[in-house]
This record gives sequence, C-alpha cells and structure tokens, in this order.
Amino acid sequence: MKEINIEENVNLAPYTTMEIGGRARFFVRATCDDDVIAGVRFAADERLPLFVLGGGSNVVIADQGFDGLVLHIALKGIDDFKFQISNFKFDDDPEPESVTTRSKLITAAGGEDWDGFVAHCVKNKLAGVECLSGIPGLVGGTPIQNVGAYGQDVSETIVSVRALDRRTDEIRALSNAECGFTYRSSIFNSTERERYIVLAVTYALKQNGEAKIEYNDLVEHFAGRVPTLAETRDAVLDIRRAKSMVIDAADPNSKSVGSFFKNPIVSDAQFLAIAERFGEIPGFPFGDFHKKIPAAWLIEHAGFHKGYTLGQAGISANHTLAIINRGGTAAEILELKDVITSKVAEVFDVDLVPEPVFVGF
Repeated sequence: MKEINIEENVNLAPYTTMEIGGRARFFVRATCDDDVIAGVRFAADERLPLFVLGGGSNVVIADQGFDGLVLHIALKGIDDFKFQISNFKFDDDPEPESVTTRSKLITAAGGEDWDGFVAHCVKNKLAGVECLSGIPGLVGGTPIQNVGAYGQDVSETIVSVRALDRRTDEIRALSNAECGFTYRSSIFNSTERERYIVLAVTYALKQNGEAKIEYNDLVEHFAGRVPTLAETRDAVLDIRRAKSMVIDAADPNSKSVGSFFKNPIVSDAQFLAIAERFGEIPGFPFGDFHKKIPAAWLIEHAGFHKGYTLGQAGISANHTLAIINRGGTAAEILELKDVITSKVAEVFDVDLVPEPVFVGF
C-alpha cells in the first residue's frame, strides 16, 4: 500500500465555506487515486469512521469536529477529447427517437474547482454548464447532489462518473443511468450513500452550442435575444453576486453553504390545500400530479425575513434560502435550522429538507 501523509488534529473550519467546525482526528490530502485508496484502507484497518471532504461548500461540521479520518479530495486535471458520436442523449435533442448526439467529451478530476471548470468550458465554447457558473465546490461534488441552478442540472450532461467502490475496493465507471439522478439527488447521496468516492466526472458538451436560457431572470435579462455562453456566464455571476451566492471574503452574507434547503415537492392536492388557506402561491409542475414550491417563499411566509438572526446564526440579507455564519458555532446554525423547519411544518404542514451534509453530530 502506498505510504500517505497522515496529519493529526487538523482544523476543518478553513476547509468549509461556512467557516465553522472543529478538528479532524486524522486528515489526508489525496492528490491521486492511490492516495484515496490508501486513505480508505487506513481508516478500515484502524476501524475509524471516514468522511470524504471536497470543497466544503455543502457541509456543516460539528463544533467537536470529527473523530475519524477526513479524506480531502485534491485530484487535479482536465482532459478534453475530440468530437465523438456518443450514446449519451441530450434532454433537448430535437429528435426524440434519436439515441445518439454528436458531442465533445470532457473529463475533470474530482478535486478540480467547479467554477474554474465551468470557466474553462465557456472559454472553449462548450455549452451545457454555463448556467452553473459561480457555484462553489469541486467537480466531484456535482454528481452527488445533481447540482443545478438557473434551469440547468449536471445530470443533463454527465456521461459517466469514475469512482472508487468501497464495497469491492475497485475503481469503476458508472453511466448516467447508473447514477440514478433525480432532483438534487443521486445514488451517491441516497441508496448508495458512502459506498462510492468520486474520482472524476465525464461530461458531454456541445461545441458552439447555444446557452440554455429558461430561468426567468435570464429570460428577462436577455429580452428575447440569444446570448453567447460568456454573456450567460457573466449574467449568472451577476445574479448570484447580488444574492451573495458567490463566495466573497468581503461579503459576510456569502459565509454559507448556498441554498440551505431543497425546494419541497408536494402533491397537487396538498398544493391546492395550501393555496386555499394562503391565497396564490408560486408552484412549478414536477412530474405527474406534483408541484415544486420555492422553499424561500415558505420560509418568508412563515415569518423569517432576509437578515433574520438567532444568536450568531442568521439568514442572508440577500437570499432567504442561505443560512449564514455570523461568527458563531455549528450548534447555532443547527438551532436556526430547527427553528425554521419547525415553523414551516407548523404553518404549512410541509417538511423542509436541508441540502448540506451534517458531519460529526
């Protein structure tokens, strides 16, 4: 087994966008596949709990830290492939019966900065991820959550995910279908949670393709004209900055994990029942006989305004869905989370599901 550098008593707060959390008993920075494998084996041999840390943009780490091994994914590299006829079908393929689409495949290591990857794609006129600009975190985290924003999800372009299977101790490639993508979910954070460690992701992007302009703010911004990928990226970044959803050391409202709650999906019957009680509410069709309700609307109408504070935790002054660290503790973040979810459940009989992973609690 490859020897790895195992650090002890490492402060985890600097590795997270919320900048809270205690220390890891053991810590390994994995820069290659062998480091990942060695780290997993060390944890197994020592009977230690293992937590895989990426960009820290979707985790809340307990104040007492993590009494095990934190494996920090730092694998780097972006490989562009030539044009290929792929068996991957884009959602917007104009021919429904077609099972092939001419595309360009691009693979990025799990430790690559996500927004840096998006910038690389936009610069090279590769369409398919431009609306996901400014999202903090690493490439490896995108298939886990099926990251999406402004009308675009990574599941639309992911061809395969290269991952270490902790059950078999082998590296394998999982197809788009095998990833089991649904709204903000995949097998990696649901049915097979903790089984796989993402090492790299391959995307199929359209060379010189048009930007996806479906999100209302983008539609209004471009007023009917077709923007370039670069213009779309700039517009998305401007929108996100206005909501403090781009990490900025000078902006205290960005000290968060982004959207803290998923938009809940309710049945049409439940949606109508809420509308009868509260009047017109925003809702978007989701599959058959269901509606997606903006979590921000529920939170605001349950009595929590932008800028609301509870101790040293608060709601962003610019975005109702972002819970921010105002210099406090993880315990205060969880207290505010519990207060919000309890009140929304009481008022609307809707359960809000948090997006971040809670570590060490």
